[in-house]
Amino acid sequence: MSQGKNRPTLTTSAGAPVGDNQNSLTVGERGPLLLQDYQLIEKLTHQNRERIPERVVHAKGWGAHGTLKITSTEVAKYTNAKLFNQLGKETPLFLRFSTVAGEQGAADAERDVRGFSIKFYTEDGNWDLVGNNTPVFFVRDPYKFPDFIRTQKRHPRTNLRSPTAMWDFWSLSPESLHQVTILMSDRGLPVGPQYMNGYGSHTFSFWNDAGERYWVKFHFKTQQGHKFYTNEEAGEVIGKSRESYQEELYTAIHEGNFPKWTMYVQIMTVEQADASEFNPFDLTKVWPHADFPLIEVGVLELNRNPENYFAEVEQVAMSPSNVVKGISFSPDKMLQARIFSYADAHRYRLGTHYEALPINQPKSPVNHYHKDGLLRFFADNGNPEAYYEPNSFDGPAEDPSYLEPPLPVSGVAKRYNHREGNEDFKQPRALWAMFSDAEKGRLYSNLAAAMHGIPQFIIDRQLGHFEQIDPAYAQGVRDALAHMDKAHEKQATQKDVDRMALPQQAE
Repeated sequence: MSQGKNRPTLTTSAGAPVGDNQNSLTVGERGPLLLQDYQLIEKLTHQNRERIPERVVHAKGWGAHGTLKITSTEVAKYTNAKLFNQLGKETPLFLRFSTVAGEQGAADAERDVRGFSIKFYTEDGNWDLVGNNTPVFFVRDPYKFPDFIRTQKRHPRTNLRSPTAMWDFWSLSPESLHQVTILMSDRGLPVGPQYMNGYGSHTFSFWNDAGERYWVKFHFKTQQGHKFYTNEEAGEVIGKSRESYQEELYTAIHEGNFPKWTMYVQIMTVEQADASEFNPFDLTKVWPHADFPLIEVGVLELNRNPENYFAEVEQVAMSPSNVVKGISFSPDKMLQARIFSYADAHRYRLGTHYEALPINQPKSPVNHYHKDGLLRFFADNGNPEAYYEPNSFDGPAEDPSYLEPPLPVSGVAKRYNHREGNEDFKQPRALWAMFSDAEKGRLYSNLAAAMHGIPQFIIDRQLGHFEQIDPAYAQGVRDALAHMDKAHEKQATQKDVDRMALPQQAE
């Protein structure tokens, strides 16, 4: 095979030039292979290892590079995080969208919560804001998170998705009503990643140079407007392409139509949190905008597609544990658990040094004492005498100026019943009341489609929760289920008629 003058020479992974990449080494023209054909063995073994374990949740995703440009410095009085301190300042970022339940091969246009996770490469290190396209979630206690996720995965015997498992869990968990209402509304099935909002979802905290702490929620409002599919439209899309979101996002950026979101925060003082009638750290609750108005921060823009999907979208590893000076955590139980679980999942999937991969590597200096272990691919040991801490050999040392203010805590340690004293119907009632009649009609139809065929006692239990939101909510779903039953009966009757009309085969 001829080689052009400007083409690089193919080599092995060790850098040795390859003379023939078309033919295996054999004994004679028809003879067996030789084990010494190292490059054949290398290619086969590498192919066997080209896939890594997929994420247990958020397995299928889409992503792009971009920036956050600061358009208001009002938040600078609440936080000393450097990325917010100057008007017009730009911080590079990578944003990964995803579905929650589906595997890597699942269709993009399925009704599901969408991940909305951002890695900001700040001058003080990486800040990972790992959120969703919804401001709330199905559960408020991480003890129930593994149980919930199992209901979204496949039945161990049938290997099929189980609506019975989903609705059994939800009907036994009334705190899920807020998220279920969002999921089954129009916003549960956006046309593409750029047509949905993003949220940090959890309550986080800001802190400033004065040592003051504020509670904060993060919002990203789409500038493209909300576009959604109906269930029927999504079915048609999936019949044509399982990669509709990838097509939407990649094509838009490739053609220069850069998606944008306006970033906002809500701020709550410690005193306001103490006086709040609801738990402001409850992931199933939102903060009313009338009481805690949105404060503009900047504009997030996606303007560069990945060069390699696997290296960037698949290997990006975000964790809520990655915060920077001026940004910290809160008593949100779900956030507290994710601080541990996300980083642990990356160590399992990618290896001990996953944050040294190019897509995860900070753009600021990195100095630590974690040297060996799986995925140790960097050679520089730094100062070879300073491989422990503290040391007398000028190794990296702590800087007390980065210490955040103390967080007062008090109380008795016990397993508190998270449903006691919690009102789980008021906020979903307010959301449902905001919907137009047409939006409510689609909500009822979507719920009926998702619930149809599950055991009646589970339907009745779930309808009881809808009843507590509003009797009209429950009646709307009840009517939609009855309509669906009639449609299925009619369809079954027609099939019987068609079968009778078929000519009988002669014996």
